Amino acid sequence: MITLFHAPKTRSDSIVWLLEELGVPYETRLSDWRRPDGSGAKDPGNPHPHSKVPALNDSGETVFETSAIALYLTDKYRETPMGPLPGEPGRGAYLSWLAYRPGVMEPALICRRFEVEHVFGAMGWAPAEEVEAVLNAHLATRAYFLGDTFSALDILLGGGLNFMLMAKLVGETPVLKAYAARITDRPAFQKMMAA
Repeated sequence: MITLFHAPKTRSDSIVWLLEELGVPYETRLSDWRRPDGSGAKDPGNPHPHSKVPALNDSGETVFETSAIALYLTDKYRETPMGPLPGEPGRGAYLSWLAYRPGVMEPALICRRFEVEHVFGAMGWAPAEEVEAVLNAHLATRAYFLGDTFSALDILLGGGLNFMLMAKLVGETPVLKAYAARITDRPAFQKMMAA
């Protein structure tokens, strides 16, 4: 049985959504976490080394960090394919975009909100405007990150983009607005939000 260590309105919402899309049974365990404002505390039962969410236990197999969990789940649970397997076309793009959210998109766009000073080029970061231009150009030519097929990328990157649009951390464009509407209209997203 899958146990997801979860806190609502965090990155772990993406994994709840992904599990709903995959249609695999799971349970959530609410987990406290240390917040930027100093509130919260480490949850000693959470297997993440920093007690962050999400973390996942699948019958004794522990996986943490959103991209790693998404890759693990989409490789293992194939009844509803949510990403290409090794050797399949599109695998390179899939892996690249999975790494893009935590490695480039979040630092560029979230740092804008918190006014974090950093040197562009260091740590893989890019200017926020450049990231927004890349995302708009990519999504202008396709329905989803991998083309016509919805995948875990649309949960991880798309879910992050949807949040950033609502929080006004990214500029609203017709491309991003239409994309966010497409992905949030899905029944699994609606179920995750209702919970």
